[in-house]
Amino acid sequence: MTEQQKLMTEMGQSARAAFAALSTVTDEQKARALKGAAAQLRADQSSILAANAKDMDNGRANGLSDAMLDRLMIDAERLEAIASAVEQVAALPDPVGAVLDRNERPNGLVLERVRVPLGVIGIIYESRPNVTADAAALGLRSGNAVILRGGSEAIESNRAVHKAMVAGVVAEGLPADAIQLVQTTDRAAVGAMLKAAGLIDIIIPRGGKSLVARVQEEARVPVLAHLDGINHTYIDKAADQDKAIAIAVNAKMRRTGVCGAMETLLIDQDYPAPGPLLRALLDAGCEVRGDDAVMELDSRTVSAQEEDWDTEYLAPIVSVRMVGGVDEALAHITGHSSHHTDVVVTEDEAVANRFIQRTDSAIVMWNASSQFADGGEFGLGAEIGISTGRLHARGPVALEGLTTYKWVVRGTGQVRP
Repeated sequence: MTEQQKLMTEMGQSARAAFAALSTVTDEQKARALKGAAAQLRADQSSILAANAKDMDNGRANGLSDAMLDRLMIDAERLEAIASAVEQVAALPDPVGAVLDRNERPNGLVLERVRVPLGVIGIIYESRPNVTADAAALGLRSGNAVILRGGSEAIESNRAVHKAMVAGVVAEGLPADAIQLVQTTDRAAVGAMLKAAGLIDIIIPRGGKSLVARVQEEARVPVLAHLDGINHTYIDKAADQDKAIAIAVNAKMRRTGVCGAMETLLIDQDYPAPGPLLRALLDAGCEVRGDDAVMELDSRTVSAQEEDWDTEYLAPIVSVRMVGGVDEALAHITGHSSHHTDVVVTEDEAVANRFIQRTDSAIVMWNASSQFADGGEFGLGAEIGISTGRLHARGPVALEGLTTYKWVVRGTGQVRP
C-alpha cells in the first residue's frame, strides 16, 4: 500500500465513522454548526485573505490564466459571499427523512420512500476556494461526510477556509472528521481517492475537461460528473432588441470564468439588428470570432475556426454564427453543446416552446442570461456543481442532489404466501 493509499484509507475510515455519528445529529444542530462556521469565516477574514494572497502570488508566478486567477481570488466581498452562502444552506429545509411517496398495499403493508444521505462523498475540484465552504456546508446539511481535495494552486486558501468550517462544526459538538481536507498536493492522492471503493460512496469532480476525464477513466466508485459549459444563446428573429443585447452581453461578460458563461452566440439570419448586438459585445471588450456572415457586419470581428464551436473559452471571447431559424440553431446546439445551459431569446412563445422541448440540456432558459445557471440563483443555496449527466441528479447539485432514498416497509405481521 502506497503512502497516499494509506492516507486515503485512514481518511475514509474516519469519514465513515463521522457519517455514522451524523445520523444521530438533529437538524437544529447541523444548522447551528453551519451558522457558527459562517461566523468563523468572517472572524478569520485576515488569515483567509493572507492565505489567498500567497496562492495568488504563486499562481501568477506559475503562469495561471486570468480566468483561473479570477476563480482563485478571494477578497472581502467574495469572502462575505462565501459566508452568506453557508448561512443560506443552514436556513434550507433538511432533506433527510423527507417522505417522497407513500403507498398502502392491499395486504396492509405501508411502503414509503424516504430521503437519506449518500454517505461519504469525495469532491475533487480546481481553483475555487469557495467550493471548500460550499461542499462542506452542503455535505454536512444533508447528513454526509465529505473528503475534499482541492487544486494545488489553492492549497493555502483551502486550508484556511477548511479550518474555519471545522471550527464551527466542532463548537456544536459535531465530529471534525465530517469535513476533511486532503492536505497534500501530491497528485497520487487523487488516484487513491478514485480507487477507495468501500470507503467513499461517490466522487464529484468539479474542474476542467482533463480533470473530469481522469476521474471518469480511473474511478472505481460512482461519479457524478460536471462537464464543461459550452453554453449557447440563440437570438431569434422575433427577439426584443434591447433584451437581446442585455442578455448576450451579460451572459458573456458578467463573469467570463464561470461555467454558466455563454461561449457561442447564434443569431437568426432574419433578426433585424445583428450589427448593434455585435457592437455591444465588441465595445464591452469581447473578442468576436464569427462565420463569414458575421465578419461582414463588423470589421473588428475575426474568423472562427471549426474548433471554436467546441471551445469553453472562460475568457472574453465568443464564437458567433448566423443560422436559418430555430431548427438550424437546434441542430448546431445538438452537435456542439455540452448539455449544460442553453438559452433562447424571443417574443414568439411557439419558438420558445420548441426550443425548450428540443434542447437536451440540464438547464434551458427563455429570455434570461445563462449566468443565472447557479444553485444560489435557483433558490437552492450553495451548489456542488452543475451535473450534465442523466442519472441521479441533473442541473445544480445542492442538498437534494446529495441524497438518495431507501424504502421503509411497515407491517402488522404479514407473511408472504
